Amino acid sequence: MKMKSGITVTFVMVLFLLVELTLSLSSRTERLALLELRSSLGIRAKNWPIKTEPCRNWTGVECNNSRVVGINVSGLKRTHKGRLTPNFEVDSLANFTLLESFNASGFMLNGSIPDWFGERLGALKKLDLGSCSISGVIPDSLGGLSSLKFLLLSGNNLTSRVPSSLGGLSSLSILDLSGNLFSGSIPESFSNLGNLTNLDLSNNYLSGSIPSELGVLSNLQILNLSNNAFTASVPSQLGNLSKLVELDLSVNSLSGPLPRSLFSSRFFVIQVMILSRNSIDGDLPDAIWSMPRLHLFDVSGNSLTGPLPNLSGLNVSSNGGGVFNLSNNFFYGPVNGSTDKIKMIDLSGNYLDGDVPDGLSNVTLDRNCLQKISNQRNLKECRMFYAQKNVTFDYGKHETEKKKRVIFILAGIFGGLGFIVLLVLVLILVLKQCHKSKDMEIERGTTNGGPVTEGESPTPKDPVFVTAVGESFTFEQILHFTGNFDEANLIKHGHSGVFFFGVLDSGVTVVVKRVDLSLFKRESYIAELGLLSKVSHARLVPILGQCMDNEKDKCIVYKYMINGDLAASLHRVSGSDGKLQSLDWITRLKIATGAAEGLAYLHDCSPPLVHRDIRASSILLDDKFEVRLGSLSEVAAQEDFHQNVVSRVFSKPLSSNQGNSGTSSVTCAYDIYCFGKILLELVTGNIDISESDDATTKDWIEQTLNYITIFDKERLAKIVDPSLIVDDDLLEEVWAMAIVAKSCLNPKASKRPPMKHVLKALENPLKIVREESFSSAKLRTTSSNRSWSTAFFGSWRHSSSDSGATATNREGSSGIKQTGRVSSHGSGGHDHSSSNKRSSNEIFPEPMGMQDLENGELR
Repeated sequence: MKMKSGITVTFVMVLFLLVELTLSLSSRTERLALLELRSSLGIRAKNWPIKTEPCRNWTGVECNNSRVVGINVSGLKRTHKGRLTPNFEVDSLANFTLLESFNASGFMLNGSIPDWFGERLGALKKLDLGSCSISGVIPDSLGGLSSLKFLLLSGNNLTSRVPSSLGGLSSLSILDLSGNLFSGSIPESFSNLGNLTNLDLSNNYLSGSIPSELGVLSNLQILNLSNNAFTASVPSQLGNLSKLVELDLSVNSLSGPLPRSLFSSRFFVIQVMILSRNSIDGDLPDAIWSMPRLHLFDVSGNSLTGPLPNLSGLNVSSNGGGVFNLSNNFFYGPVNGSTDKIKMIDLSGNYLDGDVPDGLSNVTLDRNCLQKISNQRNLKECRMFYAQKNVTFDYGKHETEKKKRVIFILAGIFGGLGFIVLLVLVLILVLKQCHKSKDMEIERGTTNGGPVTEGESPTPKDPVFVTAVGESFTFEQILHFTGNFDEANLIKHGHSGVFFFGVLDSGVTVVVKRVDLSLFKRESYIAELGLLSKVSHARLVPILGQCMDNEKDKCIVYKYMINGDLAASLHRVSGSDGKLQSLDWITRLKIATGAAEGLAYLHDCSPPLVHRDIRASSILLDDKFEVRLGSLSEVAAQEDFHQNVVSRVFSKPLSSNQGNSGTSSVTCAYDIYCFGKILLELVTGNIDISESDDATTKDWIEQTLNYITIFDKERLAKIVDPSLIVDDDLLEEVWAMAIVAKSCLNPKASKRPPMKHVLKALENPLKIVREESFSSAKLRTTSSNRSWSTAFFGSWRHSSSDSGATATNREGSSGIKQTGRVSSHGSGGHDHSSSNKRSSNEIFPEPMGMQDLENGELR
């Protein structure tokens, strides 16, 4: 027994030693190379601890047989020095001769891809440099990586032409070059990429025709060439791609008819086809209705014509429904068939005529020539279109009969007019007599219900029912709108309820918030509906109705915001490959101004109302990126005002998921601090900071604010969103917004500017930073930082001019008058003339103490 035990112990020890050797880095050269890479990239010791074994303890380092085969730095935190100099310094990678994967997606690497990548990394199978801020050109040497299967370079600033040498990557499976600055045509050598399954060249400046050679890529499953400048027609050879699942050729300048080969039986595996916003013309092939797996088909914004096929022919039996967008074309004729199995079909902006069939659902028919539906084209335009097509148009065939009916109706109206006038006179006499009787009863101190006791109030206990908000729906209607709260319609779980997509009987898409009283506080929906029954503004999310007849569940119906919220739109993911498309600066400034308008309105109420939940996810965006403030269930009256009826209605404890940044959450200063984080998100592109208030976020804000100064625009380049493409004039607006954000984020609540002044600053950003905005050019050269800042900004707390500014801004706060921007380039959109010019402290009177921030109070 002892011998067996000894053998067992020996075996376990040998096995342990073998495992130790396998998981330990054996190459001294690779160990030193990892240490050098750690230093050059500034990786934190928490992720790569220097005294531990890299193969076992370093995050993202993968080893095989004691050699490094994979390095993943995506998502790793950097040291302070590493954040200051995020350069493409990875020369030590050349020492990893067996390296198969290098992933740095989202990791800042300013600079260009080294030429030696294709010469020294021969074993590389995956190279992911997506959203790394790399620039320059793709080196031709990358074409020599014969083992490379994944090349992901999306979301950068790569320029010039796509190198033809990439056609030599015979093993390549996924090629993603989207979201760059490539120009020229697609290289013909791409026809050699026989193993390619995913090709994404979207959001570039590629031109010319789509090469017919792409039709030989028999393994291709996803082809995305959208948002380029391709011309000519769609090549019929694409119909040879029998494995294609997604095809996106939208937003180009394609023309001509759609090739019939795209809808052949071998092409029936396709699930997504987007050809919108081109100039494609001709008839729509009937075979489209028979494609069994198609669940998204978008040909909107083209010049397709011909009669609309029968909608009942749509083959939706295998996929359970789909989305079809045929809007803004030239389809004509009647609407026939049933759409009860289709998820949504958009036929707006065509020339469809006749009556709408009964039972038609989930269909948008605006701007057609239909009867019995609002928002249609005018009769003259419809007749001209049908005359050009030499097609009979019967919209006006009932006009004669209608005119005859009108004559009889008018005769009846005028004949009975005398009787109506007589009836009105009798009613007036009766009402006067009743009013006299009522006055006599009041004088005697009695009513029908008896005397009113002193101190009684007729106000209902539940403020929801004081004033109805929108339309009242039954719970059965809500269930119908949301498909019985189907999981497929679930949007998110919010802190005041669960949100679902819904479709009204009219076809309008809405959002339904379900408030389960067993899970959420009753006050959440009471406060929200109570707020909107008392205040109204275009910047608050539109509520279309509510449902209060269910004992357990209460529901609020909102207008659907097509662009979601700021958190989802700032860097919107488009496509299945996860590429990002960022908002341009003009849109970001528009969003900031819109949100400031909404907050300024709330803060200007009496008493001031505090939103308390300003974050990227509560800033909703419609189809034109106009702001609507959501998350209104947390709104409360400011604490330091008298607790009158309004404050009793709205005041309630702060949600557990809200931080207060060291100040009371029921103060306007708290909203301003949170709004400062929103502005910082728009400037830097970091969309996570408004959703959190932890130590990591505060540390990031502190470090970022160090780069914002009213004296040096160049420092801003270290923190500005690398996906923003701005010229000098727009960069000044970015600089101005950063300055406003810094003032809003002042750690002392009393020194943050009022929201009405923040709004003025965002409406006139160039007046904050441009020399011509000052009363004297000497302000630029003053030796005293304190005197410069005070002379420019003034003090909103103690300045004598503040009262005048308040009076001037009252209309902008209460009436929410938005300043139009003709252009953001130069000063074309702003008036700098002496007759209209306002003093600088009226634009943005900064509180005293900004100088403390400039001198490092937050460090």
